Amino acid sequence: MKEKKSCTVVFDRRKDLNRRGVSNVEIHVRLAPGVRKYIKIKECTAVEWNYFSESNELKSIVANYEKIISSMRFLGEEMTVEKFLSHIEGKAKKEIEEKETEQGSFIDFMLDCINKENIDHETKRQRLVSLRDVEAFGKLKTFADLTPSNIKDYDLYLRAKRKPNGEPFGSATIDNYHKRLHHYIMFAFQKEMISRDPYLSVKIKRGKNKERKPLLEDELVVLRDAKITDKYLDRVRDLFIFAAYTGLAYIDVMSFDFETMTEQQDKMFFIDGKRTKTGSNFYTPILPPAMEVLKKYDFKLPIISNQKLNMYLHVLEKQLGIKKRISFHIARHTFATVALSYNVPIDKVARMLGHKNIKTTQIYAKILKNSVHDQAQNLARMMM
Repeated sequence: MKEKKSCTVVFDRRKDLNRRGVSNVEIHVRLAPGVRKYIKIKECTAVEWNYFSESNELKSIVANYEKIISSMRFLGEEMTVEKFLSHIEGKAKKEIEEKETEQGSFIDFMLDCINKENIDHETKRQRLVSLRDVEAFGKLKTFADLTPSNIKDYDLYLRAKRKPNGEPFGSATIDNYHKRLHHYIMFAFQKEMISRDPYLSVKIKRGKNKERKPLLEDELVVLRDAKITDKYLDRVRDLFIFAAYTGLAYIDVMSFDFETMTEQQDKMFFIDGKRTKTGSNFYTPILPPAMEVLKKYDFKLPIISNQKLNMYLHVLEKQLGIKKRISFHIARHTFATVALSYNVPIDKVARMLGHKNIKTTQIYAKILKNSVHDQAQNLARMMM
């Protein structure tokens, strides 16, 4: 008869995972015939269990328990649950706490991950901003600091912060700060540097994001044709126009190379490229206003940081009397909306933008009211 193992790992023994969202990881210890005990190690979600079940941490705990049982038998000790627990009492928790303290600085870990990640310059800049913010907060210095209580305090800290103009952070900004922090906390969890994801025990209030309002074509023409005497504001306007008539995102505008990224079909040039952010391919026309911008700069666009672009676009919107908040990303949104208003099929717009899923395009491209009215008139005629 095959001898049963002394220790077996069990997850969700009570079948309460679906109800609670988390369940217990236990080790079933068999000391002698009829002498057995389920010992809780931790709670896990289903996703966490996938990582933890193959982790060195769990293997180490099981090996330690089996070593204790072997030693008890060798020394002729009573094989009771009480005796076994006396050997391990407090040890597992102490080891985890010591491990988290020994592994030291979460700030250093986060910086090391950022430097090693294969990410574009703008994404790296954003993550370094988040790192400096976490460091300034001061309560998330070590792995042992990664607790639900400190995550909640960090959320309150973000909501109390103010922009240089005195306005509070918007909900989208706060969400992005949490996403970046959580990204590196999950790295730490996967590398077994912490025993649990603290975000699982925290409810972060999520506000409604402000709807992005693209420029209508007449507003875009006002911006395009405006006489701007300030050279810096003129360059900012030109970059926005180039993006609005090609659909390129900021990082792709900054890395645009006419010589290597374009091809000519009949009399029109097209950009055949790959999005820096997602790696997806796009194929989009260089419409006449965008080509005029390229000719103006001898086909080498000026380089300006995204932060500066957004700041000076707000200056332009006030100078030109545009009643919408303009950011550089609105140019991409505007391209999609204008294209749809000219009845370009949404799957073609998705190809131009480099979207793999049309649902993503629909976020950028709110159908204009006049387009909806036109379709409604067509539908009404069909029913007459």
